[in-house]
Amino acid sequence: MSDAQSSIRVPLGASSGPTPIPTPGDSSAGDHASYPRPTITPPIDIHDGPDGLTLEADVPGATESSLIIQLEHNVLSLDARIETPAPEGARPVHEEYPVGDYHRSFILSDDVDRERITAELKNGVLKVFLPKADRARARRIEIKS
Repeated sequence: MSDAQSSIRVPLGASSGPTPIPTPGDSSAGDHASYPRPTITPPIDIHDGPDGLTLEADVPGATESSLIIQLEHNVLSLDARIETPAPEGARPVHEEYPVGDYHRSFILSDDVDRERITAELKNGVLKVFLPKADRARARRIEIKS
């Protein structure tokens, strides 16, 4: 098992697709906000470097204020609520851009230094750096004779 695989586990789970919006003649047409919001699993790349792991999540539409990154026990959670407001006085009748709530979680090992985790959002890409704890870093052992 590689270092990255032993430091983080990705729980399996499928995301749901976007929720269809009724057409104006549909009897179920009404308040768009009353429809259930889908949960979108953002695609994530994980890179293992000498100092730690970097998670890169595609979260288009997310802002710093809509993102919540939380660490509870050994679980790192990424959540965001995405809104695409319609122009004033209009209601959406067709949306192809998935609107919903982003959610992704990871189980961290003890090899991650939880106090030094950092995050940065730029152009719809969230980068979370998970530094390796000192005890998990490779080091040379001196041989005494």
